[in-house]
Amino acid sequence: MPSVYEYSKDELAELLVGEPRYRVDQVWHGLWTEGQAIEGITTIPKALRARLTERFPASLEVANDVESDHGATRKWVFRLFDGATIETVLMGYEDRVTVCVSSQAGCAMGCTFCATGQAGFTRHLSAGEVLEQVMFAARAAAPRRLSNVVFMGMGEPLANYLVTMDVVKRLHEYRGLSARHITVSTVGVAPAIERMAKTGLPLTLAVSLHSANNESRSELVPLNRRYPLERLHDACLYWMNTTGRRLSFEWALIDGVNDRESDLDELARYASSLRAHVNLIPLNPTPGYLVRGSSSQRVHDFREGLVARGINATVRNTRGRSIDAACGQLAAVTNARHKSIPVRPG
Repeated sequence: MPSVYEYSKDELAELLVGEPRYRVDQVWHGLWTEGQAIEGITTIPKALRARLTERFPASLEVANDVESDHGATRKWVFRLFDGATIETVLMGYEDRVTVCVSSQAGCAMGCTFCATGQAGFTRHLSAGEVLEQVMFAARAAAPRRLSNVVFMGMGEPLANYLVTMDVVKRLHEYRGLSARHITVSTVGVAPAIERMAKTGLPLTLAVSLHSANNESRSELVPLNRRYPLERLHDACLYWMNTTGRRLSFEWALIDGVNDRESDLDELARYASSLRAHVNLIPLNPTPGYLVRGSSSQRVHDFREGLVARGINATVRNTRGRSIDAACGQLAAVTNARHKSIPVRPG
């Protein structure tokens, strides 16, 4: 099902043949500058709104909508046209408003501690389905302006490379969002990292590392068997040298798994060689991975150990544990409830 956000301005003009030229400008401004849904573009006639809405029905149906952190965090489960579900999270901070979008329904990477990975892969999302998440969140954030987009929701963005880059370019060119305010997270699809570096876009790259030891990382992140740490290092070095942009490593701290002194030493050596920033994440527990996240004291000590070794490290402010914060959890809960609703005989 096509989305209006997949059209260029010239393509939109072809669709609106017979309308005054300024109507194209009004629709374009309403969609991209104001971030309105078609029915919210009040500068165009009602009949045209109805025609466009019929041609481009909304691709996202809200299946669940929950808030936490006194309204600063809002998480939606969207049901798509074929019944697949995805998650989108809006996070408000003092200095910015960020949306975390999904690039796939489910994920094929199979990371053992990830609720999305445990659920398996359904399909890639279209560019329109990703962009509609951004615009939906932009409307929900109003009157504040959505300032940052992170591809850290369900799915591996670089496994859906063409769509991810199409979305990035449209947000940059049509929405006016600085590429520096767009973060693409990956578990380490090395060739795609290098391919993305060649685009020249000053994106922020976040690599979900979680272990700097090939044996343990292959257990946590199965893709490591295909692109081990040495190959990933080469890709990250290429990214840094080509873009001039610093990268960050995401590290979900798991008690007794990757929070030991040996893990700390291995991470420090790996990050130091790339001058990478380390973002420590207190693990959100998931029902399918019965291992605890590290204690708050251990998180603190791990960060201090990195800093003492010359590594720039921060601890991510965990948001929304009360709303099934781990990626994929709320969708699983929502789908379970949906399936439990009795169907009346016809």
